[in-house]
Amino acid sequence: MEEKDYDKIIDGRAGQVFAAMESQTSPEDMKRIRDAFELARAAHAPQKRKTGEPYILHPIAVALIAAQELCLGANPVIAAFLHDVVEDTDYTIDDIRQRFGEDVAFLVSVVTKQKKEKYEMSRQLDNFKQMLNSIQYDIRAILVKLADRLHNMRTLSSMRPDKQMKIAGETDYFYAPLANRLGLYHVKTELENLSFRFRCPHEYDELNRLIEGDRRAQAERLEVFCGEIRQILKDRGIKARVYIEYRHPYSIWRKMHKFGDDFNHLKYRHFTEIVFECPAGVTEKNMALRIYSILTDRFKEKPGGITNYIDSPKENGYQSFHVKLLADFGRWQEVHISSERMIRDSRLGCIADRCDDNIRRWIEKFRSILRDIAYNGLDGNTFLENVATSFYNDDIMTFTPKGKPVVLPQKATVLDFAFEVDPELGIHAKYARLNNFLASVKSRLHRGDVVEIFTARDVHPQPDWLDSVITYKAKNAIEAYLASRPKSEFLRCPHCLPIPGDEVIGFLEDNGEITIHKRDCEIAIRLATQQGDNIVSVDYKPDGTLYPVKMKVTAVDRYHLFIDLVDCITNDLNLSMDSFNTETVDSIVTCRIAFRVHSEAELQTVIHHIRAIPGVDTVSRE
Repeated sequence: MEEKDYDKIIDGRAGQVFAAMESQTSPEDMKRIRDAFELARAAHAPQKRKTGEPYILHPIAVALIAAQELCLGANPVIAAFLHDVVEDTDYTIDDIRQRFGEDVAFLVSVVTKQKKEKYEMSRQLDNFKQMLNSIQYDIRAILVKLADRLHNMRTLSSMRPDKQMKIAGETDYFYAPLANRLGLYHVKTELENLSFRFRCPHEYDELNRLIEGDRRAQAERLEVFCGEIRQILKDRGIKARVYIEYRHPYSIWRKMHKFGDDFNHLKYRHFTEIVFECPAGVTEKNMALRIYSILTDRFKEKPGGITNYIDSPKENGYQSFHVKLLADFGRWQEVHISSERMIRDSRLGCIADRCDDNIRRWIEKFRSILRDIAYNGLDGNTFLENVATSFYNDDIMTFTPKGKPVVLPQKATVLDFAFEVDPELGIHAKYARLNNFLASVKSRLHRGDVVEIFTARDVHPQPDWLDSVITYKAKNAIEAYLASRPKSEFLRCPHCLPIPGDEVIGFLEDNGEITIHKRDCEIAIRLATQQGDNIVSVDYKPDGTLYPVKMKVTAVDRYHLFIDLVDCITNDLNLSMDSFNTETVDSIVTCRIAFRVHSEAELQTVIHHIRAIPGVDTVSRE
């Protein structure tokens, strides 16, 4: 294609941006938008994209996404035109500031990758943190970046496979979750599907083929189902659009992995969308419930098949009323009942309502999250993991006994709930009641659970708590508590597990730490023959730490034996038991008891007391 043809294409596409903005923009701002385009066109004139096209077509496309798809204002659209000027040409942020003002300069600076001699984590991660930080003050900058990323993903086929993997990977792990949390459902869906397409092209193509095959096979009976709904609503004077929406390949892929199903056995590969117009004087909730009532007069409703996102929106703002109805062809159909406003808001998310109060509420949602994620000294291995955990997947709404909602990520536990409500509650959480049933603090939560936490002052976080939480707030609080505890002078051999008072020996490790072993430990004996020069004397004294021990007791079975054993350990010696298992064979009882002691001397006291119990024959430490 000749250069003059590109000139025509460039003018035509820029004209689309101008046309999209003219109806909502003042003449003064329209002049600034045109000036920004001309500056970008001149600055990028020598540059080409990987496709061989003039580079300016990319900023134009980003500006068009910002204007048409995200409905942004003049300054973000100007920043979209200029987003690569500082990074790729001789222009500076000061140049942008002088020409277009402080606001545009700020937006451009956020989306410009910073070049440093030394990066805090890595160039990629530092740039992610820079963008996240900007949301604490302004959401628009990240929207410009999402528009940029969306166009890059739409044109990713021109890149080398290694470049495709890099861009698709960070899109799937960073940008799609971010779009999800901002309530930009369509942007999130397109980003994650484009990422899936380039990361796993064969799986993507196969799922596309299966979806299209299912669409054709189901088309006739689904249209009958939709047609009947349309007629029922029309007969009741309700204006609504009714259509079938198939889930995209990535959503199908995630559900297949989540439930362990193949495509043919996966439920709800599609859903029926009912989008109603809400008459004046009628609330959206009442209208949705009216439609629900009308439909359940005709179709059987699946018990427990309702999810009310109108009263309990998702954290990203999504609202709808979901119900499962039995179609005449014998399959449960997922039906979403939404207003036109709800559908619009699911597309525009945080920018659907442009009033200052609404934008401020969205920014407040992010502030505490970003402060902890981006600036709590996390290393590169945990930074993106915490972003994905905080921003991705459907949230679950749980409740305190007083009905206060607590929104948590899927797979969150009672401990996550406790730390979300109050860090002190989490630090001392001992057990819980889930929907009034006794539960461990490590129990996983589900949507709608009512959670009551019970505490004890002598309960504190343990290292294994980190394996039972997924929220950044809980992880940070537990890690901070564990780091504040006095560190032991020694490491214990994991094989012999010595406790203070045992006969022990120490071995000096290469890193300067000392590992202690019992003197009869097999590992210690072996090390003594290989690293005898590393043996050191140690003074292993009790320091308040409780050490888990196990004891084996054999006795003649008799009435009250179990109670006497428990009474001896818990009441006489004031020790808590972790487990108590018994087996009786021919009147001989074997008990295995797990509890915690401070030292070998305390253990011997326990053994002495248990030996004194009538009927007990042997007591030994395992």
